Amino acid sequence: MGKVTIEVDSKWVKIVHSPLFWIMGSMQGLAIGFAPLFLYFAGKGMLPRGFNWIVVPLCFAVIWLVGLFYTRLGGEVMAELRKMPKVGA
Repeated sequence: MGKVTIEVDSKWVKIVHSPLFWIMGSMQGLAIGFAPLFLYFAGKGMLPRGFNWIVVPLCFAVIWLVGLFYTRLGGEVMAELRKMPKVGA
């Protein structure tokens, strides 16, 4: 197995080294674990009365933002990998 070095835009390097990346990392835990759980509770009517109007949109926003962030970052990496010549196979 060999090593591959890729070049990504400098904005992604700044983002990965900034506190925003830590925030997105913590939001990832929310998007995977707690947001679906709270959506389940909201659907079953198990949340305190009056909280559905804020909890449901926040859950969807967290899931969407985390997915968008990592999809864009992964897209940049994949685009650079596809530019490289095939090795081996």
